[in-house]
Formats: sequence, C-alpha cells, structure tokens
Amino acid sequence: MNKNFTINKRIILVLGCLTGMGALSIDMSLASIPFLSFDLSADLSLSQYTVGFFMAGVGIGQIPLGLISDRIGRMPVLFFGLVVFVISGIVTSIANSIELILFARFIQGLGASVGLSISRAMVRDISSGKQSADILSAMMMIFTFIPMLAPIIGGFLVHQIHWRMPFIAITVFGAIILFGVKKELKETGVANKNIQIKEQFRKGIREFIAYRISIFGMLLIVLSTVGYMSVITSSSLLIIEIYQFPVEWFGILFALTGLSVFIGSLMNRRLLKRYKIIKIIGFGVILIGISSLSLLFIAKANQANFILLWGSVCLYMLGTGFLISNAMALALDPLPKIAGLTASIIGSLQNFGSSIGSIATGFIYNGSIRNVILLMGLCGLLTVLIFIFGSKTANRLSINNS
Repeated sequence: MNKNFTINKRIILVLGCLTGMGALSIDMSLASIPFLSFDLSADLSLSQYTVGFFMAGVGIGQIPLGLISDRIGRMPVLFFGLVVFVISGIVTSIANSIELILFARFIQGLGASVGLSISRAMVRDISSGKQSADILSAMMMIFTFIPMLAPIIGGFLVHQIHWRMPFIAITVFGAIILFGVKKELKETGVANKNIQIKEQFRKGIREFIAYRISIFGMLLIVLSTVGYMSVITSSSLLIIEIYQFPVEWFGILFALTGLSVFIGSLMNRRLLKRYKIIKIIGFGVILIGISSLSLLFIAKANQANFILLWGSVCLYMLGTGFLISNAMALALDPLPKIAGLTASIIGSLQNFGSSIGSIATGFIYNGSIRNVILLMGLCGLLTVLIFIFGSKTANRLSINNS
C-alpha cells in the first residue's frame, strides 16, 4: 500500500468522476439517437448501436489496460485512455457518417475503460479494508449523480441546440477529467516488468482465482449488477408503455433509483465506522432479498400497483449501496500487486453481465410486467444464496474489516 499518498476530497472527486465516464457517455447521448438517425439518413436500429459499440469498447479495454497498469504504473495508462477518449469524442462530434460515429464510439469506449478499472485499482494502492470501502462508497455517491442528471442534460442540449451537443459535452467532460487527473493524482502503483506480459497475465489470473474472498466479492457484484441492469435498461418500457406515465415523468421516476443508491452509499460510510464490512454487506443483501421476493410475487401475479413495484426496485438499488463498494473492497484487498488486473476482471464481468441482463430482458419482453422484473428477482435471490454460502469463509479470510 502506498502510504505516501494523501487522500483528500478533490482526489475522491476525480476518482468518482473517472468511474462515471462510461455512464455519462451512454446516458447523455441517448436523446441524440433519433435525431442522429434522421440527420445522417441512417436506420434507427443502426443509430442505437452507438451505445452498444461504446459498451463493447469499455468491455474489451478493461483487462488489457488493467494488466498494463500493473506492469508500467497507473498514470501512463490513465493519460493514454483519457487522451483517446477526448480525441475519439472530437471525431464523434464532427463525423458526418454513421459508420465513422460507430467506429469513434467504440474507440471512445476503449478510452473510457480506464475510468472504472484504474480508479478502483488506485484506491487499493492507497488504502485497504474499511478505508478502501469508505473511499469506494464516496466514489459511488459521486457516480450516482451521473445517471440522474445526464439524460436530463442530454435531452436539454438536443432540444435547445443540436443533437451533436451531448457528444461535445461528453468530450469536454473528458478533457476536464484529464486536467483533474494531471493536477490532483500521482502515481500510486509499483511497476512490475520482471516477467513477460503473457506470463504476468496467466500468473495474475491464477492468483485471482486462488483467493476465495475475491471470487466471493466478484460474484456478489456481478449478480446484483445483472439484476438491476435488466430492469434499468427496460425502465422506459415499464414506466411509459406498460404503466402509461407521461414521458416527462420518466426522468423523475428513473432518478429515484439513483437516489436510492446515493442514500445507501451515504449510510454505508457511516456504518463502516461501527460495523464489520461483512455485516454491512449482509444488511444490503437482506434489502436485496426482500425486494427480490416482492418482485417475484409481482411477477407471478403479473400485475401490481406501480408504487409497490417501483418501490421494490428502489429497495434493491438501496441494497446495492451497501453491497457493491464493500464487496469490491473485499475482492481487491488480498491482491494489491495485481489490483489493476483484478479491478478490470470484475469491471469486465460487470459490463458483460449488464449486457447479458439487458439483452435477456429485451429478448423475453412481451409487454408484460412479469418479463421486465423476473430476472431482477432471480438475480437478487442468487445474490442472497451466494452470501449465505460464502459469508462464513469471507468473514474468516477477510483482512482487518472489524
């Protein structure tokens, strides 16, 4: 652990913004898609791939860049990713063909991949145990504001100015983060070039798999993420098409999920001062379990009052505020020398799981409530089972989390 690194609010703000680069780049661009399609005479289905191509870049980039950061240090990889993000953002903003926009968005996703994995690795470089969990929780609080505000800002920019403006705003955000990284952050990792990169990768994977507490934390994170993403990505269909709320209500109702995570993260930071990490994770799992049972009962009946249904979704999200940051701290803690690779593996699986959850819900969607919420309920129960079977081992193997 790098003890020469002083943690302050500005550093946490920069790290939190890094974790939110991907979410901002997706959520702010959504309002541009129909207008982009019309202006460039492209099929709407092809224009929607601007999100998918970006997510593919994020998913593909994390593991190689995380591994390289373990090998040469965090800062060179961060600078490389952010410069790529800004340059490809400029190309996206001025491109006059859908093909060039899709290519640029994919490259931008590769650049954005450093945000999630490297920021988490840097937290492990400078802290451990409860301190890591506290910093990660603070970063999640910052991250939470992005999906609440980005769609609203993106919609405003499109309707008031032009469909290109959200892409310009995303690029400006990347440039600001690049400036913040240069001004506030410094190298936290220790370069390790003693072995060839292929052997370093194989050794890192074996080491990651060998720690059951890391696998335990990873499973909790990935399963809970698959669950909430399956509903979040279909939330507009649920709210507007099934429950027939006005379109202008969607942003407010959607923001309640982000507010739930924010409240959970805020409470989590206070609980960390008094309780073990594993106990706080258990509390989050209980909330997820209760909400999942409620959602499965609603799915069985295939009907419910919207307040009950959306309240259950928000309760699930509240539980993730107690779970994800703490589970990440547990997963990273025994692996300080390969924190970049470990964080990138978990981040890639989160990204892959989010895609699977979104695709699965979209595939089975038939206009019913059941098929929108079923996967969230099932993943929530699986999260509970993983915790029940793994918590004793995690409590025994976890480092100083008391």
